[in-house]
Amino acid sequence: MPVALKLKNNTLTVCLKGEIDHHTAPAIRESIDDAIAINHNASLIILDFSGVTFMDSSGVGLVMGRYRLVAPMGKRLQVDNLSARDYQILRMSGIEKLAPLNQRYDEIKENRYD
Repeated sequence: MPVALKLKNNTLTVCLKGEIDHHTAPAIRESIDDAIAINHNASLIILDFSGVTFMDSSGVGLVMGRYRLVAPMGKRLQVDNLSARDYQILRMSGIEKLAPLNQRYDEIKENRYD
């Protein structure tokens, strides 16, 4: 899974693309951890899920592990652009109590009047 990085105003945005499963999660984790180490001044880490096409429980572990990595450093973690399905999975895992979760705007708008 390709990982694109953006650093702006002490915010490191990690743009994820493709699938997050037990095959891809280790490489994604390594890329994110390296980016956090290199960009040590970033106080907010945003995981942007806009390009994620599939996520299983490995995605929950990935997010939880990144929270455990950055929290002791005094950094904040946020997860943005989640599909409705991935939002529900992460919400049920309890991660929302540790890091803000934000659903994709277009899906919120679609489901608003259901």
